[in-house]
Amino acid sequence: MSETATIRKRLGVGVAAGVLGALVALALLFSVTAEAAPQKLMGTVGPGYTISLKTVSGKRVNTVTRGTYTIVVKDRSDDHNFVVRGPGVSRAFTGVEFVGTKTIKVRLGSGKYAFVCTPHSDEMHGSFAVR
Repeated sequence: MSETATIRKRLGVGVAAGVLGALVALALLFSVTAEAAPQKLMGTVGPGYTISLKTVSGKRVNTVTRGTYTIVVKDRSDDHNFVVRGPGVSRAFTGVEFVGTKTIKVRLGSGKYAFVCTPHSDEMHGSFAVR
């Protein structure tokens, strides 16, 4: 093989390795900076004196991992509201007299959280942990 062919062969491998390295670096950059879609939780308040927070599959929420969540609250009574309180969060998702569905995105950090109907907090409340 001539010296020119050897140089071209080495240069081609070097360029290919450089391009591959750049592609790997870009893939890592996007995988680290891209944010996953928020997880969804379902809250319900009313009818009657009921309040709950469940996963989309219908399981009661006891513990979730920290992150961003979309919480969909179905308020079925004009006597109640749905409020979430915890580290860095104190938010009324629905108000008394509101009947309908609201969707709110919230970031949950580690700690203990409560959801409650404030006018009936003695009997309408629940809690969950974020780890």
